[in-house]
Amino acid sequence: MEFLTSHHLLGLVIGLATFLVIGIFHPIVIKAEYHLGTKCWWAFLLVGIGLATASLLVDNVLAASIMGVTAFSCFWSILEVFHQQERVRKGWFPRNPKRRYPWDNDNNQNN
Repeated sequence: MEFLTSHHLLGLVIGLATFLVIGIFHPIVIKAEYHLGTKCWWAFLLVGIGLATASLLVDNVLAASIMGVTAFSCFWSILEVFHQQERVRKGWFPRNPKRRYPWDNDNNQNN
């Protein structure tokens, strides 16, 4: 940590970590929606709250920053999991054949 601050690299490391966390959450949201549907939103909420709380309790700036970025990526993923379901409905992403989707119920009632 001392090396990062003395060489003014802390901001770059936090930026790189932010980039990686956001990049990792993209496939996590896709897989979560595929396997669990939108009911997984509460898991993103709980993990986000836990990480946000932990970031307040940690003295290390780098660790607190990464926890904070990950917490807010979790919060953003709540919205994205619902958007992902809409992308599946539009056919942009594959459906899970083992799951029922909300729009499937609409079709069954009309038949």
